[in-house]
Amino acid sequence: MTKETEIITKPFLKKLPDIRPGDTIKVYQKIKEGKQEKTQVFEGIVLARKHGKGISATITVRKVISGIAVEKIFPLHSPIIEKIEILKRGKTRRAKLYYLREAKGKRARLKKIELKEKSQLEDKATTKITEEKKEKKEEPKQETKKAQVAESADAQA
Repeated sequence: MTKETEIITKPFLKKLPDIRPGDTIKVYQKIKEGKQEKTQVFEGIVLARKHGKGISATITVRKVISGIAVEKIFPLHSPIIEKIEILKRGKTRRAKLYYLREAKGKRARLKKIELKEKSQLEDKATTKITEEKKEKKEEPKQETKKAQVAESADAQA
């Protein structure tokens, strides 16, 4: 039975970034107002991720607006959600961050972890490649100098 449900639900699954509790994210949500369709952005901290990675997966996002907290539960694979951006990654030791509901001030903060974006990774890869090429070019020059010194020593003797 599980194989059948996987076959049915697979086309509806979206490719999403690795969302974890403690991440500060932006959720772009489609909203219909009459005949118009708008995109509304909800930015906040992910408190929990539930129901695994299947079609029914959800995230709870919390945002504080002028002292009033707002929490929304988003179904991850819903067609209403356009995209999700990860802005910051927070270091946590819990899977559910419900304690942030009561926490105030410094207790409500999470330590940052630097995000490694694709562009940064590509830049590092290209610099490593160029450094390796430079080293390879420098090595033959050094060998040729050593060979020239050895040849001149042989010629003198």
